[in-house]
Amino acid sequence: MPASVTLRDVAQAAGVSVRTVSNVVNQYPFVSAATRERVLESVRTLGYRPNLTARGLRLGRTGVITLVIPDLRNPYFAELADSVITAAALENVFVLIEPVGLDRDREVEVLRGSRTKMVDGILFSALALGEEDAYLFETSTPTVLLGERIFNAPVDHVTMQNVEASRAATDHLLSIGRKRIVALGAQRGEVVGSSGLRFRGYLDALEAAGIPHDQALIGETRSWHRADGAATIGELIESDIAFDGVVAFSDALALGAMSVLQHAGLRIPEDVAIIGFDDTDETRYSLPTLSTVDAGRDEIASTAVNFLLDRIKDPNASLPPRRHFSRFQVIPRQSTIGRASNR
Repeated sequence: MPASVTLRDVAQAAGVSVRTVSNVVNQYPFVSAATRERVLESVRTLGYRPNLTARGLRLGRTGVITLVIPDLRNPYFAELADSVITAAALENVFVLIEPVGLDRDREVEVLRGSRTKMVDGILFSALALGEEDAYLFETSTPTVLLGERIFNAPVDHVTMQNVEASRAATDHLLSIGRKRIVALGAQRGEVVGSSGLRFRGYLDALEAAGIPHDQALIGETRSWHRADGAATIGELIESDIAFDGVVAFSDALALGAMSVLQHAGLRIPEDVAIIGFDDTDETRYSLPTLSTVDAGRDEIASTAVNFLLDRIKDPNASLPPRRHFSRFQVIPRQSTIGRASNR
């Protein structure tokens, strides 16, 4: 592939004029469907990338959005990024990925700094900012909020049904006779974030089943990586705390816990049934396969992209902030129902 593919290269490959290629790239409507597809095929084949700076000067838009996420090492955020890129590509929009960790200053910089002028809009998944920071979203850059840390910001918000989905996951374990269920991934003092909401769903399920909540079964973790799940479950085993089920607040936590359980000689699901959260790809290939909750990642990505493009195309629209909660489903696999599962 050439080091720098030009409009002229694409035009020659597609058998059209340079002007026609420009019209397609810049999304002008007056091009036939057949010609547009021929040009786009040449764009894909040659790997053409438009000059975004020049395009932005012409159109007042760059065709680029930013996805701000905490951590690409977390499988959920990596797969969310992939879903966003896929959804944006359908609209010929490019996505810049901005991992910010748990750094509040970096989150503020992304929202208020000079880099906002380089993109048309921002998809923002915050972990360091909180409800008291909602005012920071009062910016001229179109923004859609993802996640659960902030609910009162003056922008569109797309998230998942954390409480309901976590309750359904706990209900699944209760339905197969588990009563000593660990809440893996709880974080002390967390209320509005994913951890706090999923813990609330866990408690709601126990209360509805008439099972007293045991403080010893709160599996606190610092973060939601495999190592955290492994460490916390290891501590519970060493403390001789009896449990027969685990509701992990992420798949990564669940996979880390499974490794330690098996190393300790415990059978899954016979001795301990375990369910994760997020339906990341690796859950289909673990041994045993991991039961999980599909919280609607693709729906979140496509809805968020569409909301953002609405705002970018008509920034002066008087449409009030929209709220969208994705659908979810529990996916039982071998880690809770044994070999009866073939999903």
